[in-house]
Amino acid sequence: MIDARSGAIRLAAACGLAAALHVGMANAANAAAPLEVRDIQVQSRHTFSYTCADGKTFKVTYLNAANGQSFALVPVDGRKRLFVGVIAASGVKYVADRYTWWTRGPGADLYDVTSEASPKPVLPGCATIMR
Repeated sequence: MIDARSGAIRLAAACGLAAALHVGMANAANAAAPLEVRDIQVQSRHTFSYTCADGKTFKVTYLNAANGQSFALVPVDGRKRLFVGVIAASGVKYVADRYTWWTRGPGADLYDVTSEASPKPVLPGCATIMR
């Protein structure tokens, strides 16, 4: 539900918990406004740089909440998207809309799950840049 008066976006998680996201949007030109996640207490925040098989490099920020939820801010098509951690058979999987960011150890792949029945990564072979 989008509340135009406050600019708040309310998301209901599958377990019935509600998280309120507030993006300071005084005007459309303010696209770099900080993302404030209310009702979710962030315990830790870590940013990692990745490089992929096609040479693309970018940063992903991981947020771990006090209630056990995890999130990732991943750039897709030039925009940061908020991905939510979900259950995975191996590694850690995050989803946002039609995209899945799936990490396994230092490696990761980005999938567009609407691309085909058994999607192949749209951004394969990404790896954490170790410094």
